[in-house]
Amino acid sequence: MGYVKELRKVVGHRPLILPGAVAIILNEEDEVLLQLRGDGGGWGLPGGIMELGESLEETAAREVFEETGLTVEQLKLVGLFSGKDYYLKVANGDELYSVTAVYMTREVSGELLKDGVETMDLRYFPLHQLPGDVVPSYRNFIHTSLGDLLI
Repeated sequence: MGYVKELRKVVGHRPLILPGAVAIILNEEDEVLLQLRGDGGGWGLPGGIMELGESLEETAAREVFEETGLTVEQLKLVGLFSGKDYYLKVANGDELYSVTAVYMTREVSGELLKDGVETMDLRYFPLHQLPGDVVPSYRNFIHTSLGDLLI
């Protein structure tokens, strides 16, 4: 996240518009992979903020690998989320409006790895039995993007 750190040196805590990407990874049973975040923020989808020179798809693939140890392929764009509902003020006072590309895939390889810092746990959950502490924006990404599977 070097780019954002450099921006923060200039703008401080003022709001930024930050593009990023997450991945909805489904297994054969239509269960979704969730990450228990190391920052105490609850369960969410693997993903993060775009670095300079990356495409949104590259951002999703890089972040998935960094946070889960999995390599993803065949990423399909299923949604783009932005606006006032995606304003965040994080614990250190930084403010941002996120613009998030949501991708979906069933094509993964590798072994799940949790680093104990950014990722405390990784588990697949049935779509109708998501944990109560899923970050609200991620819950919205899942329900909006996978509506057909939730019926």
